[in-house]
Amino acid sequence: MHGGLPLAELVVLLALAAAGAALFERLRLPSIAGFLVAGALVGPGGLALVSDPAAVRTVAEAGVVFLLFEIGLELPVERLRRLLKSGLTAGALQVGATLAVTAAAAVALGVAWRTALVLGALVAMSSTALVVRLLSERSELDAPHGQLAVAILLFQDLCIVPFLLAVPLLASPGPLGFAPIAGALARAVLAGGAFYAVTRFALPRVLSAAAGLRSREVFSLVAVLVVVGAAVGAEGLGLGLAVGAFLAGLAASASPWGHQLFAEVLPLRGVLLGVFFTAVGMLLDVRLAWQLAGLVAALLAAATLLKATVVVGSLGFVLRLPRRTSLLTALALAQTGEFSFVLAAAAASAGLLSGDLSQAFVAASVLSLVASPFVLRAGPALLDGRRTHARRPPAEEAFSGHVLVIGYGLAGRNLARVLQAIGIPWLAVDANPSSAAEARAHEAGRVVYGDATRPALLERLGVRSARIVVVAITDPLATRRIVSLVRRLNPDARLIARTRYVRDVDTLQSLGASTVVAEELEAAIDLLTHVLREFGVASGAVSAVVDELRDEGYALLQTPTGVALDPWLAELLQQVSTEWVEVPAGFPPGHTLRQLALRSRTGASVLAVERAAVTLPNPAADQALAAGDRLLVFGGNPEIARLRELLAEAAR
Repeated sequence: MHGGLPLAELVVLLALAAAGAALFERLRLPSIAGFLVAGALVGPGGLALVSDPAAVRTVAEAGVVFLLFEIGLELPVERLRRLLKSGLTAGALQVGATLAVTAAAAVALGVAWRTALVLGALVAMSSTALVVRLLSERSELDAPHGQLAVAILLFQDLCIVPFLLAVPLLASPGPLGFAPIAGALARAVLAGGAFYAVTRFALPRVLSAAAGLRSREVFSLVAVLVVVGAAVGAEGLGLGLAVGAFLAGLAASASPWGHQLFAEVLPLRGVLLGVFFTAVGMLLDVRLAWQLAGLVAALLAAATLLKATVVVGSLGFVLRLPRRTSLLTALALAQTGEFSFVLAAAAASAGLLSGDLSQAFVAASVLSLVASPFVLRAGPALLDGRRTHARRPPAEEAFSGHVLVIGYGLAGRNLARVLQAIGIPWLAVDANPSSAAEARAHEAGRVVYGDATRPALLERLGVRSARIVVVAITDPLATRRIVSLVRRLNPDARLIARTRYVRDVDTLQSLGASTVVAEELEAAIDLLTHVLREFGVASGAVSAVVDELRDEGYALLQTPTGVALDPWLAELLQQVSTEWVEVPAGFPPGHTLRQLALRSRTGASVLAVERAAVTLPNPAADQALAAGDRLLVFGGNPEIARLRELLAEAAR
């Protein structure tokens, strides 16, 4: 691998990154911090196992590209509108106040104002990946402070785009007049608008063509091509790799293929982000950081204490939010984030950050990320000594208690139609692009295109909060994979799986399916039902047998050939029950129950007579019958069969 990262060094890098993440997970610390520590260990400041950190960082830039593309996917226009309502004011206050206070403090300490602005922006960012995970583990995502923290984090993620665009302006020599700034911003806006417009209209066509081939491999390759191609194209326009990836993700989110794109890029983004944070850790020189301990402490205090104080003040005194919500939100945001490293790298390349400042920032960031779980855990103790999640309000998830239908073929469509008619909330996903596209025109977003064997897609469709999950696809291998995933993601859901063949029933049940509907056996039951009714067996008796067969999990129908059916099933068919019997056409009017002597001649009893949708219970003996009447008859199969014959004879 001439000119790049040697394969052996890449293997060492990945091995230590995995080991560092595993160790920190074991210690219940952020895996991001594990990547950073592993990078510091193998880098020039540690064991020097990787000789060329610059080559690693080149590879790791792809992780940031995929992260920004994913964020663009997660911020479609509708969600941006919601963000503007819930997070714009709080996010603008947090970012603006943190940036201003940090920059002012840096200037007071003798830092150049351009560098001070960069430091303010670095401190203003927090780690979306870390905070969301910590809040989720503590079941606080739906608490007021959790919702507010996520809204602010999304606003911060949006801010990385203008921050990156501002770096070249701050690095340009000479005074920053209004005209150069306005011109640069105008060019960036025009280039960004043109790039977004092209991707907005071109991407759906490319993705539609790829999805139409119905090949997972082709769609995966096209997904990677979209991310990388958009980033490279934007770089050529002067927007930068990260900005291009974000705009492409934003454009792709408006297409029908956004859900599947998210599922495709998420696993790759996770691997590349691990490499990215490990590469950042390589920048850490412990000995040099120790020499800069004062600067490291100042940056750490700015990223934690100063930022938390600013957030509490902004939310509590400006927005008048409750003290608990303000403090817990501030503690959740008290660290630097992944985009801080991206911005720091861009600023260092532009000459806005010195080597000592970069080193101190990396050291302070690693410490802030490691401290985050402990800081967040200390929040309730600072308030009232009790854990906040013990009094967490009920969840208000977008999808909760719904039915998730996987597969929108004939069975899925009819199930969804019934659910819609009776007011039960539902969502559906289908891997057939034409079926999903056709359904979207009628179901107003309830049906999405995607591969439900991807955990990320199931997560986006609210599988964890679904009450019932119905797997109604015809691919047996995909059905097994989905059943296993759903049961792992939601152990409490009622999971109903459809399969074509009886041999899959036991396998699906062992994977976690609550109920398995086998078409092969349902067809056998359907045939049995029709034949028994043709021979006059009462519907009640037939229903009892069918219920028993299903309750036994079809086991009675899977007995080997030549083995007789259990006698008790035949006894069920002979039991007395009720049955509706229609008086046939041609029946002479005026005949009464007494004249027909139905009970004495057949042994069956007439419990009710229905005529023109009016039911007459316990009819009198002189009740006249007419063609089209329905009789509710009580008796065994032979008795009911004789009654049918008697009515038919009278109608001849």
